[in-house]
Amino acid sequence: VVQSPNFFGCLEHVAAAAQAAHQTRALMIAVVTEAISLGCCRSPGEQGADIVAGEGQSLGVPVSFGGPYLGVFATRQEYLRQMPGRLVGQAYDHEGRRGFVLTLSTREQHIRRERATSNICTNQGLIMLMATIYLATMGRRGLQEVAWQNWQKAAYAADQIARLKGYQLRFTGPRFNEFVVTTRRPVAETLEQLQPKKIVGGLALDRFYPDLKDCLLVCVTEMMPRAEIDRFVAALDEV
Repeated sequence: VVQSPNFFGCLEHVAAAAQAAHQTRALMIAVVTEAISLGCCRSPGEQGADIVAGEGQSLGVPVSFGGPYLGVFATRQEYLRQMPGRLVGQAYDHEGRRGFVLTLSTREQHIRRERATSNICTNQGLIMLMATIYLATMGRRGLQEVAWQNWQKAAYAADQIARLKGYQLRFTGPRFNEFVVTTRRPVAETLEQLQPKKIVGGLALDRFYPDLKDCLLVCVTEMMPRAEIDRFVAALDEV
């Protein structure tokens, strides 16, 4: 199981992991917690993943204090009938009109709850509709544009912060949206001094990784204009 981008925003070598898994006749599962990254990165399927699971919140779904969200799940053709959930396929009626219907679905899925592979409630159905509308509205080009804005703005922010005295990037290599910064003061103190400036500086990593007690996880998306990035960098320099 490989997550890319990972917890620190770094892009993993999914293709290498898939090759290693297949050499031992194991399946490779890719986890994508930031779906927007697929707008500028090779898809897990292209890199050899057999199963893909991910988080779809960034596809037009508000944060909403932690939910509800929706998941993304895909697999190769040979494992299609083993997928949980309800599959929707494209079909045409006798007049040639396109429609979408449930397909490859057993009777137990609808008449026996204890034998069904999943239960989709109305709440998640509405969230799924939101993501569908977002993707249909953005299209391929729109999704690519949003992804590249995420990539470029995060890269700009990381570069500017790394130029500050006492700050440096904890990890090298390609990344998306997020990056880890080593601070010159204790992280808790840095975040506290940013609060009066109405800046949420990032996530202190010591609660998850004690050996990263001096590290801060910073996230930059397409929603942050360059002026806000510059203000954040200037505030870090002041504290």
